[in-house]
Amino acid sequence: MDMRGAYGDALLELGKSEPRIVCVGGDTTDSLKTKKFGDMYPERMFNVGIAEANLVSIAAGLAIAGKIAFASTYAAFIPGRCVDQIRNTICYPNLDVKLVVSHSGLTVGPDGASHQQIEDMSTTRAMPNMRVLAPADAVSVKHLIKTIAFTAGPFYVRLPRPASELVYPESAPADQFKIGRGNILVDGSDATIMACGLMIKKAMEAADLLKRDNGLSCRVVDMFSIKPIDVDLVSRCAKETGAIVTAEEHNIIGGLGSAVAEAASENYPAPIKRVGVPDRFGESARDEEIDSLLDKYGLTTKEIARAVLEARSRMQK
Repeated sequence: MDMRGAYGDALLELGKSEPRIVCVGGDTTDSLKTKKFGDMYPERMFNVGIAEANLVSIAAGLAIAGKIAFASTYAAFIPGRCVDQIRNTICYPNLDVKLVVSHSGLTVGPDGASHQQIEDMSTTRAMPNMRVLAPADAVSVKHLIKTIAFTAGPFYVRLPRPASELVYPESAPADQFKIGRGNILVDGSDATIMACGLMIKKAMEAADLLKRDNGLSCRVVDMFSIKPIDVDLVSRCAKETGAIVTAEEHNIIGGLGSAVAEAASENYPAPIKRVGVPDRFGESARDEEIDSLLDKYGLTTKEIARAVLEARSRMQK
């Protein structure tokens, strides 16, 4: 299911019951699926064109006027083109602006490195007052969008371009998606794999592979809340399973892997191995070549499994 479609549906549903909801877009309303909100509530939809810094500033102004402002375009442009505006007009005054972006990571199709945003979580989670989320599927997107709409302050929500398999049942309760908490999807005792976004399914596949080939019982955690990170769960997993692997469609510097390593090192140090983009820019790939591109950059089931074995080899006997 399409996470962008889930965002559009959630926004439309919110608009029916909450007149303060407004949306600001940057000529990507079709792609971000916010057009359906604009068609229903044209007086609450502002398409400002290809002017992302202005987009963010307008959203900030709407928030000052008492609105709950959702601002959306591609991750390459927010935060890519407007870090100063996000920092100084949204985070510094702690305004009620929700930045919801798509086309994050390597899986954006043929647009190449300039549009493959692999450093956005690092940028946004370093900003005081900003919360950073990376949902795993359409079900979690719907619940999280509804949650952040009524949680004061700024949020950055990172969505991928491709549709994805469902991780959660459509009947999953809303209270399963709490800001600052992770969800254990598969329990295990020999190692923990913490992932976010599209890498969740690969993490679950890696756990199955390790169980089949190595007899290992791996815990899989959906760490959709990158900031605040679930420090208690990180510490618990380090203590109970002894080794942690992180998996993300993001540079291994500054994203989920860094957040988990920081939490573990300060509370319960354990061997950690990060799987992600290895601190280099991406490259262009047609849609049918995406799997080959992920393989080239090590964002695969087999690489996650290999990382688990390496992390376990460094455990103290």
